[in-house]
Amino acid sequence: MSEQPVPAIPGYFGVDNQLFGLFHGVTGPAQTAVLLCPPFGQDLIRSHRVYRQLAEALANRGIPSLRFDYFGSGDSSGNSIEVDWLRCQADAQAAAAELRRRSGCHRLVGFGGRLGGSLVLICAAAAEFSELIVWDPVVHGAAYVAQLDALQDQLRLDSMRFSQPRSSLDAAGQWLGFPVSARLHQQVSMVRIASTSVPTLILDSTPQDTPNEFAPLQAGGARVTSLAPTTVWNDLDRLEHAVLSPGLIRAVLSQLGAAA
Repeated sequence: MSEQPVPAIPGYFGVDNQLFGLFHGVTGPAQTAVLLCPPFGQDLIRSHRVYRQLAEALANRGIPSLRFDYFGSGDSSGNSIEVDWLRCQADAQAAAAELRRRSGCHRLVGFGGRLGGSLVLICAAAAEFSELIVWDPVVHGAAYVAQLDALQDQLRLDSMRFSQPRSSLDAAGQWLGFPVSARLHQQVSMVRIASTSVPTLILDSTPQDTPNEFAPLQAGGARVTSLAPTTVWNDLDRLEHAVLSPGLIRAVLSQLGAAA
């Protein structure tokens, strides 16, 4: 049964109220709530709309959720160059605690796309998630970093965006328009996820001709559901294109249907 929508409530939380979030509440008690952990950089910009649509769809089903920004990103405190992988893990745990406090839920589900999915997988035990739903999570950080570095190098030579090629020095320390520290670059490159500690559903919208990097997680009990159409994450021609995925929203709602 659909619930009467409740306007999203913005606010700050965490240590010294440094983190910004939008709480999508519902009327009445909620047994289940969903923490929406965002990806980084261009992945975040491109998936922002589908995250908002997902939060609204969940609220309409009586499931509250929290969208938030990591320290150094969005409307949270700090600068982009200060984004730190370990701090992001702490931020996700703080957001989980905040959502529990606001919703009063007994079952907290972690959701994340790309690096947001990586964080959900890594923080599953510490954040006490009951269940995970991850969308094209990054499980091999070195490969992900190599892709971003290659795209950044292509971008500086892109005649459609720059009247003349930028030098390697001018484009250094960036990932597609977002500053990235040497520390974060190294931290993400070290990410390697081969197991999960809680029930996990992987929503896979990667091209079918790519290697199955989720096989180790499947061997550990994670389920994988393919989504169509394919999401093209690593293409300069799509940097300005929002990711639209009604199939993702339907898959999440279906997975949570028993608790709605």
